[in-house]
Amino acid sequence: MLPELLAYGARILPGLLLIGGCFALARAERDPLLRIVTLVLGFVLIRDAMTPLGFWRLGVAGGVPWLRFTDQQGILLLFGLGTVLLTAGLLLADSGLRSLVRWGRFGPATAGWGVGGGALAAAPVLLLSLPAPQDGRGGAVAVTLLPVLLLFALAGNLAEEVLFRGFLQGWLEQRAGAVRAALLSAALFAACHVFLASTVTDAGWPLLLFTLYEGLICAFLRLRSGVIAAALAHGTAIFLLASALI
Repeated sequence: MLPELLAYGARILPGLLLIGGCFALARAERDPLLRIVTLVLGFVLIRDAMTPLGFWRLGVAGGVPWLRFTDQQGILLLFGLGTVLLTAGLLLADSGLRSLVRWGRFGPATAGWGVGGGALAAAPVLLLSLPAPQDGRGGAVAVTLLPVLLLFALAGNLAEEVLFRGFLQGWLEQRAGAVRAALLSAALFAACHVFLASTVTDAGWPLLLFTLYEGLICAFLRLRSGVIAAALAHGTAIFLLASALI
């Protein structure tokens, strides 16, 4: 595990140093937009660099995208807990960004909306992929990996939802209205997968179509119930797609 993590760190460090410098320079700006854009660029780097190291695999079978993560539980735990700690640290350190996040109230209704939204996001992909053999869409996943995979999916996508539905959608709502902000949040979320779909992998338009659809569900869940519901939906969808349960 250690050699893979060291190789990953060496790959992303130059970009993170540059992005971190940009974030530090933007701290003086009262408008948080530059900081939001910088954080999104940093997240895209951290996420997309997982691909060449084999921490996750994406592909398309019969025009339907599929997703699998590494079977090394330690790496999944480290990434999941690391993203939670980084997100918490950022929220504590930057009150301007923190004020943009509308969490919503956690409870049975919010959990239901979140899990239901995630199932709705994953359902078309899962149903359309049924005719394809499982070996052709990533293969089986060990049952013992599922609890760690669930933790990773929820934790990692919490960070992504704080960025897109917390910071970005919160900023857009102040300037473009609630519905337009939700639409822009979803479209920009999908646009931030362009390089992953077109250069990092060969997933192409099926991945972009899915991320736009998922982004719309998460954006309107954020509008209705807050970031908690959106994060639950995103994490649930990724878990369902990556777990090979169907």
